[in-house]
Amino acid sequence: MTDMNDWLHVAAAVIRDGAGRVLIAERPAHLHQGGLWEFPGGKVEPGEDARAALARELDEELGITVRACSPLIRVRHRYPDRNVLLDVWEVTAFAGEPHGREGQPVRWVDTGALQAFSFPAANLPIITASRLPDRYAILEGHTTQQVLEHLDKIIRNQVSMLQLRIKSLPHAEIETVYRAVWAKCRQHSIRLLINSDLPLSHAKADGIHLSSRALLASQTRPKAYEWVAASCHNLPELKHAENIGVDFVVLAPILPTATHPDATSLGWENMTALIEQVNLPVFALGGLSLQDVDQILHAGGQGIAGISAFLS
Repeated sequence: MTDMNDWLHVAAAVIRDGAGRVLIAERPAHLHQGGLWEFPGGKVEPGEDARAALARELDEELGITVRACSPLIRVRHRYPDRNVLLDVWEVTAFAGEPHGREGQPVRWVDTGALQAFSFPAANLPIITASRLPDRYAILEGHTTQQVLEHLDKIIRNQVSMLQLRIKSLPHAEIETVYRAVWAKCRQHSIRLLINSDLPLSHAKADGIHLSSRALLASQTRPKAYEWVAASCHNLPELKHAENIGVDFVVLAPILPTATHPDATSLGWENMTALIEQVNLPVFALGGLSLQDVDQILHAGGQGIAGISAFLS
């Protein structure tokens, strides 16, 4: 492991308003990466924890007091002149009206428009993480009726991103079920990703989810998709996903599961250790429930992925 004394530790914030917009600030021209936009924050002082540094910096820079926040993503980036560790938190409640106390321009932006702004390279994974929910449902079923019943339950659990992975369905029914699922996803503003192993390569969707086999067979990011995700089980797969430029991954299995009792589970410590070695949003899958979301976030994950977790 790299000596953390070689890294500049920075606490940064994805601050959301009531409409879900995110606050960004322009870096002063004389600073490192000056003139670019960034997520507000600043250096963590020796002996200071990241959350305390975040609260202090947001008060100094924006004049706000943090009321509620949770970990979002940690990003390690090597610039030619320095190594930066960004400890990023999502701030969902605060007191005060944010303004540039140091004269810096600030702006509220819809997450979908963040890519139109010029950010330092280290901020790019943060943009992706800010656009993702903390729930990623996997839709399966053995019959058409069961799939659609599962979809209704997923919708009731307020899921906004979904992977269609109906591998157990009779081959002749997959196209028909896809069309019904796609229509409901449009109706409920759910982003739909299609598993790469399904015979739906030309179907309309918001993205593609690569199985681990398809991931390792890909040398570049699949084109023509807004979202590209992948299933991973170990560090080589995570590194390959990062190298080809996927947006996020699902890491499994975290805990033992009844459906795969012989699979070796990673456990919380190994999960965190793996996540720390890539700059990717990582959803945790396997043996988890919605009550585990907070623990997943504090272990470094983006949120929970699951099948049965969203069917209660």
